[in-house]
Amino acid sequence: MTVAAILAEKGREVVTIGPDETVAEAVQLLAERRIGAAVVTDNSGRILGIASERDIVAALAKHGADALHRDVRSIMTSKVVTCQERDTLDAVLGRMTRGRFRHLPVMEDGRMVGVISIGDVVKRRIEAVEREAEELRVYIAAG
Repeated sequence: MTVAAILAEKGREVVTIGPDETVAEAVQLLAERRIGAAVVTDNSGRILGIASERDIVAALAKHGADALHRDVRSIMTSKVVTCQERDTLDAVLGRMTRGRFRHLPVMEDGRMVGVISIGDVVKRRIEAVEREAEELRVYIAAG
């Protein structure tokens, strides 16, 4: 299975936030959308970073409640790893595990076409393993 298959099922909507928005606004956005991260983009849609729950918690630990008044640029992860639609689930799962991050923007032809999370990838891997186990049960029962 590939990243394209995940996007076909879950959709291609990308939640973004501007770098000058406050951390409090980012918290509100993540809570309203029930997501773990938003891609930080400039006015032209270029990726500047990712603001995740983990980034927000780290900022709160460092700055206390004052972190909520800081801009997203000051707390975001600026080194963003991306993937492409043709990447396999095993490839992106390995990349996410090694890098210890949970969200990957999906890029095609220089533009962002979606975002996948570790939850998206794990869900599809579990479905594949369950399907393989059922096929083996059927094969054994037929033998």
